[in-house]
Amino acid sequence: MKSPARRPHGAQGAPYGRPSRSRARQAPYLFLVPAIVLFLLFFALPIGYAVWLSFRKVQVSGLGLGAGAREEVWAGLENYAGALSDSELLHGALRVLVYGCVVVPVMLGLALLFALMLDAERVRLAHFTRLAIFLPYAVPGVVAALLWGFLYLPSVSPFSFVLDALGLPQPDLLDGGPLYGALSNIAVWGGTGFNMIVIYTALRAVPAEVYEAAKLDGATPLQIALRIKIPMVAPSLVLTFFFSIIATLQVFSEPTTLKPLTNSVSTTWSPLMKVYQDAFGNGDIHAAAAQATLIAVATLVLSFGFLRTANRRTKQEAGR
Repeated sequence: MKSPARRPHGAQGAPYGRPSRSRARQAPYLFLVPAIVLFLLFFALPIGYAVWLSFRKVQVSGLGLGAGAREEVWAGLENYAGALSDSELLHGALRVLVYGCVVVPVMLGLALLFALMLDAERVRLAHFTRLAIFLPYAVPGVVAALLWGFLYLPSVSPFSFVLDALGLPQPDLLDGGPLYGALSNIAVWGGTGFNMIVIYTALRAVPAEVYEAAKLDGATPLQIALRIKIPMVAPSLVLTFFFSIIATLQVFSEPTTLKPLTNSVSTTWSPLMKVYQDAFGNGDIHAAAAQATLIAVATLVLSFGFLRTANRRTKQEAGR
């Protein structure tokens, strides 16, 4: 039998079916095509359409009856000027600001505390405790708001019956100032577990030799937690704070779900509720698009401003 002829050295083409160098360079981009298509269809295109709608308005001629009586025309910055001067939108933003000042510190403080406790030595039932703290995050926000809403409602809440039996006053948690605490409790209950897992994972990644060296120097567990563990997980704290800011600015399901249970929650309690009411309640989709765009811009500015400040402080501390 004759041996197969060998390809001369330097001949063109890939030997033995191996892909050419140009195809190898194109392979990563081919894998990115599905993600790029999904990003354009379900993220970039809706955002672009919302921005386009925000610069339009419906012009009514005459009584608004008949064909051609309503026409969509260019509005320029009219919708944005109306949104910035809308008192209901501004009041909703202030309510969300108060809500965030309660939710973010309490949620991240509890998440850090639970993570430090689970990372301590000789912790009993650590797996069960970690799962129990994380489990509320798996409950959908609407379901969680319904569960807590019925616990807040005096007519059906078991806590009200216990307080009545003890002769103690029954606070109305769905009215006035306590409403912020009631809404914040739902967010803290559902979000603490996720943030705890992020911080706890960062703690488990710290080398054990760091703790052993601190113990040899006579550091107590409290000193190790304050001077070693918390500074080591600072990037995780920044990340969880970043996610918490975005979630706070987008609060919608909790007040919307509690609205049928109390008159203290209006249809425009939060900015996103105002957008929903204008778009689907009042039928003014153009004004709603302008408000949604402003909310998105405010979220981006606050988020990236915080990240830039945190990165600058990190670089300053690293340079010392």
